[in-house]
Amino acid sequence: MRFDETYSGNVFIKSYPNYEDSQAVLYGMPMDWTVSYRPGSRFGPTRIREVSIGLEEYSPYLDRELEEIKYFDAGDIPLPFGNAERSLLLIEQFVDKVLADGKFPFGIGGEHLVSWPVIKSMFKKFPDLAVIHMDAHTDLREDYEGEPLSHSTPIRKAAELIGPNNIFSFGIRSGMKEEFQWANEVGLSIAKFEVLEPLKKVLPKLTGRPVYVTIDIDVLDPAHAPGTGTVDCGGITTKELLAAIHEIAHSNINVVGADLVEVAPIYDHSEQTANTASKLIREMILGWVK
Repeated sequence: MRFDETYSGNVFIKSYPNYEDSQAVLYGMPMDWTVSYRPGSRFGPTRIREVSIGLEEYSPYLDRELEEIKYFDAGDIPLPFGNAERSLLLIEQFVDKVLADGKFPFGIGGEHLVSWPVIKSMFKKFPDLAVIHMDAHTDLREDYEGEPLSHSTPIRKAAELIGPNNIFSFGIRSGMKEEFQWANEVGLSIAKFEVLEPLKKVLPKLTGRPVYVTIDIDVLDPAHAPGTGTVDCGGITTKELLAAIHEIAHSNINVVGADLVEVAPIYDHSEQTANTASKLIREMILGWVK
C-alpha cells in the first residue's frame, strides 16, 4: 500500500489528498473469508465510499465540516482472497505503519474478524487500551466449528490480549449461553439490548484512557440496516447509534482509533445500509478525530 498519493479509486467525500500531512487515515479491509452465514461484506468499503458523495460535508449535530479534518483515504488493503491468516497479518502491519506515523486509524470492513489485528496493533502502542464494542453479537467464541479464525471470535481474542475488564460491549442481543457465562465469570462488561444509556454510565470510568471503538453495523435493527451478513432483530435505531457516537465525542475519553464493519451491499437493495454507514463514518471522523 502506497502512502504518497491519493487512492486512485473512489474516495470518501472530502478526503485529504496527502498522507503525510493528514491527521487520520481511512482504509478498507475487504475480507469476508470466515463468515458463518452470508458473505459479501468484502464489498462494503467500496460501496460506502461510493454513496458518500450524497452526504453533506457539514454535521448539524457537531457543527463541524469534513474540511476541518485532514483525513487521507488510503483505499483498500490488498488482501489475499481466502487466506485469513495472511490477511490479518497484512492488516496489522498496515495499522502499525499508520500508528508509527502518529495518525488516527479508521477502518472499514469487511467481516468483524478484521478488528482483531487492528486491536493487536493498537495494544502495542497503547498498553492501557480499552475497547468499546457495539454489536448484535457477543463475538466471544473460542472457535466456530473448530476454526479459531472466525468473525465470531474477535472480541474473545481481544479480551484475552488486553484483559476482559478492558472490554465494554453494548447492544448485545445474540450469542451462545456459554459466551455470556464466560463474560460474567471474567468481568467482561456486556450491556444487553441497549447502547446509549449504559454507555453514559461507562464513559466516566474511561476518562483520559486510550479507547478503540469497533461498531458492527448489525447493532442496528434490520429495519435500519438490512444490508449485513448476519441480521438479528430487536436492535437499536440509527438515532440511538448517532446519539452514542456523539456521547463519545463529547466525553473525556481519548479515542485513538475506530472501525465500522459488516456492511454487505448485496443485501442492501435500497442502499439504506451503505448510506447509513457513510453518515456514521462522517460523524465519527468529525467527533473523534481531534
